[in-house]
Amino acid sequence: MNSVIGKIRQELKRNADEKVKNSGKHFFKEEVKLYGVKTALGIRIGKDSFQKIKDRKKSEIFELCEELWQSGYMEESFIACNWSYFIRKDYEPKDFKIFEKWVNTYVSNWASCDTLCNHTVGAFINMYPAFLINLKKWAVSKNRWMRRASAVSLIVPAKQGKFLKDIFEIADILLLDQDDMVQKGYGWMLKVASQAHEKEVFTYVMKNKKVMPRTALRYAIEKMPKELKVKAMAK
Repeated sequence: MNSVIGKIRQELKRNADEKVKNSGKHFFKEEVKLYGVKTALGIRIGKDSFQKIKDRKKSEIFELCEELWQSGYMEESFIACNWSYFIRKDYEPKDFKIFEKWVNTYVSNWASCDTLCNHTVGAFINMYPAFLINLKKWAVSKNRWMRRASAVSLIVPAKQGKFLKDIFEIADILLLDQDDMVQKGYGWMLKVASQAHEKEVFTYVMKNKKVMPRTALRYAIEKMPKELKVKAMAK
């Protein structure tokens, strides 16, 4: 099984580009570990490799994902995220502990956070809404990425018009967060929710705009009509 990971790493190294690596680093304030492989190519390498393991047990695939996460390379984290999402039909409630561990232990930038949470965690929450309470626990974590994850895990459900009450509860917990990555995360969650529930999200923003950080507010109203944006941004 480890030979699959070895071949992935060889392929990533072979396709590494110093220009891609250097330009990629500009998107992050924190240090990121990159091979320098274009995202689309990295995804293709991951998809091709998945064909060799797709018939393995879920537990074995998760172990391989863990090994990819442990490397610290962003490209490997994306492959791990995609692999775990490919087997979403097989998710069981006990898998949440694995996803929670990945967020808390390995996620160290917004790109890995969003790739894991938009897809794997979001799909899990859609299947098992009882775990929404766990996202609210993430929202009070000392780990900034857990807090961002509590919001961005609901991006896909929010797009489907789901879980509005829980979205507002998580936004309430994160409302005064001083971390810009968290502000952008819950602002994005509200923005997507506004596409199905514009009136309710606008009411929420107006109720909280005096204390909501401007970063979060701007994200939340981004898709709203101009007249609503003007009202929301007015001092």
